Amino acid sequence: MAELKTKETKASVAEFIDKVEDPVRRKECKQIIALMKKHTKAQPKMWGPSIVGFGNIKLKYASGRELEWLIIGFSPRKAALTLYVLTQRESPEMMKKLGKHKTGKGCLYIKSLEDIDMKVLDQLIGQNVKAIKAYAAGK
Repeated sequence: MAELKTKETKASVAEFIDKVEDPVRRKECKQIIALMKKHTKAQPKMWGPSIVGFGNIKLKYASGRELEWLIIGFSPRKAALTLYVLTQRESPEMMKKLGKHKTGKGCLYIKSLEDIDMKVLDQLIGQNVKAIKAYAAGK
């Protein structure tokens, strides 16, 4: 079985964020860091070369395969801020209230934080962190 490429690294989150070219995107990254830190009570760490992750959990698949993964994280892509491990299935009503966004399997894509309701995003992050921790604990 292939080894997972995205792993926690020792790279500096601050240096990574400082290299984000767009100053608006850089500011948005700092806002997302504050929200994710608030809900996970964890310090941000780099996962691979471009994902900022918070906390870690051990996932165990039905096959018996286990892996360490981030509780929640994001990446400042050029096209959109990509928030990882946000499972919109838990909160379909809140997703409708969020504002302009797109979703993928376990991802939330936001072009600009100005396009969304930050209170709703704060609630979504909080709910999802709780759900992911409960899942990891087998509840």
